This record gives sequence, structure tokens and C-alpha cells, in this order.
Amino acid sequence: MDRKPSETINKEGTGSWPDAPFGYDTMCVHGGTNPDDKTGAIFPPLYMCTTFVQSSIAEYQQKGYSYSRTSNPTCKELEKRLCAMENGAGAAVFATGMAATNTILSAFLRKGDHCVITDCSYGGTNRVCRVLYSTYGVEFSFVDFSKPEEVEKACKPNTKLIFSESPVNPILKLCDVAAISKIAKAKGIPHACDSTFATPVIMRVLDLGADFAVQSTTKYYDGHNIGVGGAIISATKENADKIHFMQNMHGNIMHPMMAYMTLQTSKTMAIRVRQQSKNAQAVAEFLQTHPKVEKVCYPGLKTHPQYELAQRQHLDGVHGGMLWFEVKGGVEAGTKLMDTAQRPWSLCENLGAVESIITAPAVMTHANMLKEDREKAGISDGFIRISCGIEEVDDLIRSLKTALDNL
Repeated sequence: MDRKPSETINKEGTGSWPDAPFGYDTMCVHGGTNPDDKTGAIFPPLYMCTTFVQSSIAEYQQKGYSYSRTSNPTCKELEKRLCAMENGAGAAVFATGMAATNTILSAFLRKGDHCVITDCSYGGTNRVCRVLYSTYGVEFSFVDFSKPEEVEKACKPNTKLIFSESPVNPILKLCDVAAISKIAKAKGIPHACDSTFATPVIMRVLDLGADFAVQSTTKYYDGHNIGVGGAIISATKENADKIHFMQNMHGNIMHPMMAYMTLQTSKTMAIRVRQQSKNAQAVAEFLQTHPKVEKVCYPGLKTHPQYELAQRQHLDGVHGGMLWFEVKGGVEAGTKLMDTAQRPWSLCENLGAVESIITAPAVMTHANMLKEDREKAGISDGFIRISCGIEEVDDLIRSLKTALDNL
């Protein structure tokens, strides 16, 4: 990457960064942060305080902080890390991924406004649009974002936001982020892309022209099932300031302890995501060969309907740790498999962690979608979503094979 991971401590020698491009893994470890200038601690300390003492009225906020709802040093360090990893101009971190999504929606949508949004997304995103914002007089068009022409066709004079997601949770449909960003820019409409499934390891949506990257940091940034969080990374300082202003009004900030933990876990995200992707590719290829499997979907398989786009849009041939499949025998067989798959698989919600997880979206993550919308999107009651962790892939395959053989 062209940018340096952080500001140079010294002009030369120890503490200085060479005048050279840096690899992405280096950015993950050092991006946005420096050793503590007072103690030399190798990473910044945790600031758990509510308020910050001022030197005088005349010098109010001269040190940059007054109250942790508005800004906190630990959260600010994580925001700088996110900017480095996503190649953004500014970032804001939130209590949850849904807090980030709500902030984007409330920042741009008012009564009488219109939003073009993907027809399949994380269930909470779909629900908040249908159940909350629609009651405020905001109109939504739920569109197939795999077809950029449909997105363009759906735009109206009162369209104030385009909200995409790629890969889509849970069906792994992709959208051409560059093409949709081009449409948005031509019409002067902000484009926010939820790239939680991809992470910037696989796809940096701001580099592809999006105005905002939306992340549930609960997932891959955390990666250890420790806590919850969210983030919005903006392509411009103007938009970053707007998001911070909205966040200050909502008060939906990330707790400093969670920011501190995410600063540490994010250092290994690139290594984890590559291993999870390698495992997912192997698991998907195994599932393709098993006679009890009806269908398997993974962007790294040539059978994926958007394989060419995945190869073009995803960096270094890495396609993520998520895949889904269905088994012969329908809902009953699918439920039995999820109920009987042994460790190291865990039957639970969440994704992106080092532990491998098996999930029933129709019952868990997407139960709040209307049943007809769920089925239209292809999420049957027997739909099995799996998030590959970093365990030995042979152990993952063995447990799946045993459960499949017993159907």
C-alpha cells in the first residue's frame, strides 16, 4: 500500500518508517497506531474514562477530548487502524454492526426520501428498513444488486442512498461494486457497501468507488467471538465528519474496552481470513463430491454463477470463509445434519471467528425476514450456512462427512 502504516515517531533510525510501500499484513499490525510516547508501551493504552480535564475555558478541547460519547482516545486509535486497513479518509466505530447501519440510514434518509437497497441482506438490515424507517415515510426499493442495470433503473429523483452488500449474507450473491459506484456517482447519490463478509483483505470497497464501507467488526475484525461492534469508513473527510456528528447525536459509540480488544484482534485478520478462505475452498470442494449434497455455493467454485466477477473483484484469489449448501431430503435432512454435526463445528449464530460455525439462517440470522422474501431470495428452511474457522480442515471435513453419511 502507498500510505505509511502510521505517523513516524522519529525522523530517522528507530521509530521511523522507510520511505517505501508497505504490505497489507504490515498495515494490519501497525496501521494507525504508534508505541505510547510517554512510556514506550508497544501499543497504545486503554482509556476507560468518562471525561477529560481541561486546562482552562480558553483551551477547551485543545487536547482533542472532552467526553467519551463524543470521542475517546482508544476508539480513535481503532478508527485510525480502520482507515489504514480500508484505505479511508475517516472512520467511526459503533456499539454493534446494526448501530453502524442505522447511522448510515439516518444520516441520509428523511421523510419522503427513497433508498435503493439489496433484496437480500443481513436480516437485521432488512428488518430495520421494513419495520422502522418505512414508518418514518422512507421508501425502499429492494433490488437484485447482481444486476447493476436494475439498480440504475430503480433510482428515482428522490433517491438519497444506495445500500449494497457483497458478498450477500447468506446467499453469497456478489455485486459489482465498481459498476454500482459509477452509477451512484453519475447520479450524485451516496453509495454505502456492507462488506462484512469480504473484509478489506478480500475487497476494499472504497478503492472500488464506494463512499462508505460498512463493517460488523463483530465478525472478522474481532474474529474470536469476544464481543460486538461496528464501523463506518468514509472515502472523504466531509462524509466522515457527517457520520461522527450523527453518531454523537445517537450516542451509539463502541465501548473503549471493545475498541482496545479489536485493536489487538485486527492485527491477525489478514492471516486468519486467508486460512479461513483456504479451509472454505476445501470444504466446498468436498461437499461437491458427496452424494447427499444437493447444492453448494462458494465464490471460489467455478460453479458459482458470478465466478468471473469474484476472480476480478476479490484480491489475490481469496474468497472468504463463508459458504452454504443444501442436502437431499429437504428441510428434515438439513435440520438433522445441523443437529448432528460434531465438533469442531458449533451450532450457533455469528461468523468470521476462528471457531467453525454452522447456522440455520431461516431460524437464526434471517428469521426476521418475511417468509416469502426469504424463500424468494433462496433461503429455505433447510438452508445450511457455514463459517469456516482456522481448525485443521481434515477435522472439519471428517465431522461433516459423518453427519452426511448418516442422513
